Amino acid sequence: MTSLYKCYNYMYSENIYMKNGASIIYNFFLLIGDFFALLIAFTFAYILRVTISHTVVHNPIQSVTYIKVFLVLLPFWLLIFALLGLYSSNIYEKRFSEIARLFVGSFIGMLFIVFWNYLSTQPILPAKLVPIYGFIFAFILLVLFRSISRVVKEVLFVYEKGLTNVLIIGKTSITGELISLLKDSTKTGYNILGIVTSDEIASKFPKIKNYQSFDQAVQEINLKNISSIIQTELYTSEDKNRQILEIAQTNHIGYRFVPGNDELFVGNINVELFRSQIPVIAVHQTALLGWGRVAKRIFDILLSFILIIITLPFTILIAIFIKITSKGQIFFRQTRLTRFDQKFQVYKFRTMNQKYSGLSPEDAFKKMGKESLVEVFRENGDRLKNDPRITTFGRFLRRTSLDELPQLINVLKGDLSLVGPRALVPDELSIYHKKHTILSVKSGLTGLAQVSGRRDISFEERRKLDIYYVQNWSFWFDIVILFKTIRTVINSSGD
Repeated sequence: MTSLYKCYNYMYSENIYMKNGASIIYNFFLLIGDFFALLIAFTFAYILRVTISHTVVHNPIQSVTYIKVFLVLLPFWLLIFALLGLYSSNIYEKRFSEIARLFVGSFIGMLFIVFWNYLSTQPILPAKLVPIYGFIFAFILLVLFRSISRVVKEVLFVYEKGLTNVLIIGKTSITGELISLLKDSTKTGYNILGIVTSDEIASKFPKIKNYQSFDQAVQEINLKNISSIIQTELYTSEDKNRQILEIAQTNHIGYRFVPGNDELFVGNINVELFRSQIPVIAVHQTALLGWGRVAKRIFDILLSFILIIITLPFTILIAIFIKITSKGQIFFRQTRLTRFDQKFQVYKFRTMNQKYSGLSPEDAFKKMGKESLVEVFRENGDRLKNDPRITTFGRFLRRTSLDELPQLINVLKGDLSLVGPRALVPDELSIYHKKHTILSVKSGLTGLAQVSGRRDISFEERRKLDIYYVQNWSFWFDIVILFKTIRTVINSSGD
């Protein structure tokens, strides 16, 4: 399903509406709404600082003059939003990314206003607090407006307004998954006019018209009603494939091809000119390439160093408590795997009784004479309530994730990243057939699996989440996971 979700996002980002003007109308609506949200925000800022406040302003400016200046400057602010992708469906369909970019865009816009005020021969800001108030009001109003816009769009979908009409062609397993993903038009915004697939797949979707051939579909469906054709397999006949593409292009219908090979849906897919002559598709295991890796490493170094300094008092206190409450070493070390199959020693606070620390669950339970617990431990997703191996203080450390504080040293050293796939022992990961994808990036102190209900999902599902992270990495994605990690730790639902 990971590949299907990536395909779905790709269709949104590339905008397959073509003849459907809904996306253009929605973008225009966002543009106008953002304009008025910013104008109202800075009007409120003026009223709050100049009209309501009794403090004397440094630059008394008439309200009419103030508004006129902002009417001229706001288009430049909207240009900043456009450069940040805030009018791209690939962004506004992703809630957190949109909010994060609205914050950045609002901040940059505020700096632009301040800079313009500095360069202008006549001041445009009556007081220093006006741009600060404007920034706060702008961010709040922009988020509120876009939230309302999203609700309105979903309501219109319910009334079959603004839907994208699609024809799906193909008999592969991914065809059925794609149909399942798009069939609820009230949520997806897609209306499946028909499918050209096998009877086996069609039987699962009795409410959707199945055509025996593409020619039959073309004859019975008015081509003017089709916004996009999605093909999930190539026919053995090159002429038939060319026919589908030509009909799409001739009738100005969007066309997308979904490869049946899931391995093609990896982190970064680029179309390049090989030797400046031959178009080739470059497939990378991860989107974390080039400057992305550099930026991620710099971020890891800076934040891990700051966190080590901040948490140092807690680290010392935890070390003292471990020494007082149980015999044995303070720290636990274990060999784990990270990028390119490299082994390293991970650091954690010891949470188990010393005599069981470092042993596999099988060996530990055998040593304590409770071998029957091994099966329960494995069936429960490598978790056991009131695990007898863990000390009383160790349970507290695990519940609050404080046992992983020493891993900040691993991050600073470069063994780990702050965010990435879970660092597993070699024996655990050797059984997973797609470990090459997971190990194409550094393992992480936290990750998508840990903030997605890690205690409640299976080993296989956790690794799928790891793969999804690897293939869809972005700096914003890391920020989202870090914020979710904070929430998880506060709720004491971490591992």
